[in-house]
Amino acid sequence: MVRWLFSLAVICSSSFSMAADWPQWMGPDRNDIWTETGIIREIPESGLTVKWRVPVAGGYAGPAVVGNRVLLTDFNRNSGEAFNNPGQRAELKGQERVHCLDAATGKTLWTHAYDCDYAISYPCGPRTTPTVDGDRVYTLGAEGHLFCLNLADGAVIWSKSLKEAYRTESPIWGFSAHPLVEGDQLICMVGGEGSVVVSFNKHTGEEIWKALTDKEPGYCPPSMIEAGGVRQLIIWHPQAINGLNPANGEVYWSVPLAPDYAMTIMAPRKSGDLLFASGIGNVAAVLKLGSDAPTAEVVWRGTPKNAVYCANSTPQIVDGTIYGCDCRSGALLAVRLSDGERLWQTYEPTTGKNRGGHGTAFIVKNDDRFFLFSETGDLILAKLSPEKYQELGRFHVLEPTGEAFGRNVVWSHPAFAQGSLFARNDKEIVCVSLRAE
Repeated sequence: MVRWLFSLAVICSSSFSMAADWPQWMGPDRNDIWTETGIIREIPESGLTVKWRVPVAGGYAGPAVVGNRVLLTDFNRNSGEAFNNPGQRAELKGQERVHCLDAATGKTLWTHAYDCDYAISYPCGPRTTPTVDGDRVYTLGAEGHLFCLNLADGAVIWSKSLKEAYRTESPIWGFSAHPLVEGDQLICMVGGEGSVVVSFNKHTGEEIWKALTDKEPGYCPPSMIEAGGVRQLIIWHPQAINGLNPANGEVYWSVPLAPDYAMTIMAPRKSGDLLFASGIGNVAAVLKLGSDAPTAEVVWRGTPKNAVYCANSTPQIVDGTIYGCDCRSGALLAVRLSDGERLWQTYEPTTGKNRGGHGTAFIVKNDDRFFLFSETGDLILAKLSPEKYQELGRFHVLEPTGEAFGRNVVWSHPAFAQGSLFARNDKEIVCVSLRAE
């Protein structure tokens, strides 16, 4: 009875206050748009109010927030040498953990932990944000441990080892593609022969269908669009971007698009009938989607002098302009969607002032402004336009505890929910109020 009442409360809360929740990576619709109102319009010089700070262990995984609950994963290392080498796997022993915290206080409500040996590069912890759906939470660890947990108490409903089930190995940078709920399905990037993408019954964990073959699955999460009169599942694996029928995995169309090092990372972004994707190695394309049938054709491809080549951070597209972080230069760029022409660039919201590979800021739109969470641990409020970048204040939220290319970084996508920012590094998770007074 208690679980039933809890489930009803969650469902009712989701139905009437979705704008207040951040139930998965990039928010309710996976578009990094925060629709909540009554939010600050600039960051004052006096700073923002920190509501609470709670210690956690390492991880790139961002938090999810639903109702009074914050979900977060981390890795508690017991042995082994942790080092960041993009070409070498570090071997560690420890536990991956799923934490459920009280959103108002940060108090731990429950923790689910399991033993997990790591053999990955950049091994600080899990990569994927928990996905909350009704009274269940789905988590995917860096070594492919997939769990369906009860949101009320963390009890395991079902679990699966993707590596064992599909005879595949972890990508060198770990399983990083955030699972997607679509109706009764949980769709995951897995890897292996004929199983780059797999659909599971979200209630039982049983396989519904699997599709596509590549040497590895890459790091790009599955996403959904409406185009050509149908709902399409977009899967970008290291060789091609594909449109699939989400009901059975049938491939509608496929366009070659192969970034260096199998680094398909950003989620392809749709604007009108155009779809944009890019990655390291000056690999980018804008596709025109069919209006009457599920098709796609290339409008333009990237060159060394145009486009923006995104990795850690998925870009925003607003009124025909792409705003994204360029993985080679580390700058935030504004780029014209129609032809890829670069309009401006700045390092202010990414590395600070200097060029740096994979300079990162996570870009979240709220009304006519943008919150940018910088790799420096700063929360920045700005206006972005085709003409310029205009900063409206910043607040230092977290210390950058990770390391990349000789500089300190925090590379975890935050959550925006209940008038607050929820952000983490490898030592703590912080809640900061963003409500206007």
